[in-house]
Amino acid sequence: MAITVNGAPLELAPGSLAAILEALDYGDAIVATALNGDFVPAEERADTQVRDGDRVEILAPMQGG
Repeated sequence: MAITVNGAPLELAPGSLAAILEALDYGDAIVATALNGDFVPAEERADTQVRDGDRVEILAPMQGG
């Protein structure tokens, strides 16, 4: 399927948001996720299906001062 991840087009096998994160080597990393502009909590990623044309945003925490 064709999706957009952080603004970049990608071709990946259909699956859950958790599976997409695993395929992109995020594994158990602490990140925030959104699907088509809607926040998806970590506990809902396995049940959230990503479909052709969807937009996924993955944000890692940043430290600063």
